[in-house]
Amino acid sequence: MDRAGATAVTGDAVHVVVVDDESMVCEFLGIILSATGQIVVDAVAHDGAVGVEAAARHRPDVVLMDLRMPGMDGVTATAKIRALPDPPVVVAMTTLDTDEHVLGALDAGATGFLLKTTPPAQLVPLVVAAATGASVLSEEAAQRLRKRREAEPVSRPDPELAALGEREREVLALVAEGLPNADIAARLYLSEGTVKGHVSRLMTVLGCENRTQLALRAVRG
Repeated sequence: MDRAGATAVTGDAVHVVVVDDESMVCEFLGIILSATGQIVVDAVAHDGAVGVEAAARHRPDVVLMDLRMPGMDGVTATAKIRALPDPPVVVAMTTLDTDEHVLGALDAGATGFLLKTTPPAQLVPLVVAAATGASVLSEEAAQRLRKRREAEPVSRPDPELAALGEREREVLALVAEGLPNADIAARLYLSEGTVKGHVSRLMTVLGCENRTQLALRAVRG
């Protein structure tokens, strides 16, 4: 699909390239994402190298990137896409069999990750949010991460997390649940500006570049 032609029809729609080696996944995502008219799928690619080429050619707003693919994997492809001039946002897609791939994708420049089982009702608004530069973490992804953390053996406390104040730990826990600032503010009876300040400081103190990395740090700490 030619992006210029799609734009003439859809106006301010978010343009997406889907990269996944499974044809059925690409078809399903194409149907779900296109259904509301908010998103146009410009292209699909079935390996990382073709995904990089598609991102360079179509200049989408968002690339949905599978992490495990033959040939060039999603982590490598993410790094190459983020190195392009005026690069698109990359959101990793995973089954979360292991989160090492997710961490690699975040280090390579992905701004968030979604499970392939993310409900359609969540998927579209999350992709639209990603196009604005927001870090995205689906509710299901956050829940799965928490369950993995609870199942892990108890380890020595992270000194950086232990040094946080009580309010900061409360904010961090709610970030790990995938809540936006407005919902955290309502939950903790704080102003949204105060929550934003806490989140900003947490990112600085814990060395995180976005909310998704912050959430992962919380559940892995």
